[in-house]
Amino acid sequence: MNSSHTTRTAVPSRRISTRDLAFAGMIAAILAIISQISVPMPTGVPITIQVFGITLIGVAFGWRLGLYGSLVYILLGAVGLPIFANFRGGFSVLVDLTGGYIWSWPVMALLCGLQIKSENKKLETASIFLFSFIGLAINETAGGLQWAALAGDMSVWGVFVYSMTAFIPKDIVLTILAVIFGIQIRKTLNRAGITR
Repeated sequence: MNSSHTTRTAVPSRRISTRDLAFAGMIAAILAIISQISVPMPTGVPITIQVFGITLIGVAFGWRLGLYGSLVYILLGAVGLPIFANFRGGFSVLVDLTGGYIWSWPVMALLCGLQIKSENKKLETASIFLFSFIGLAINETAGGLQWAALAGDMSVWGVFVYSMTAFIPKDIVLTILAVIFGIQIRKTLNRAGITR
């Protein structure tokens, strides 16, 4: 029996266009600005709102542009532009204490940009939150593991306990806010034909 209430995950297939590249550059610029809202910490891993930026661009622009934009941001930072947190740049940042968080951003942006297309709007919204929290979990895990591997004075458990107090509660709130704002921005972009 056929049903009009089918669901599918929105993952379109198309080639990279000039417009995609232009938006990727704009997204990288947004991430560069957001990354400078940072509070240095004695541990060497600053408190930032970068999770908000990654979630926002993924939800607002969709998985393709979110993925491209985060990759462009990482590449520009890796070649030396001072766009990482606290105006740092260079490949050394990616292999330092905070590198694991940055490496996971393309995956997180991609996941935040996914949603289940359905006539049930509550299901669509719930899917965005679900994918975004999976992305956040990957981000926290990748970042924490690299941090623990490079910080000789902190074990994986020590990083986990510290993150649970200094980072994760804040990042959960930031992710929720970014999804809420991102959904509204995406609706506007959809009406303008920028995303689909």
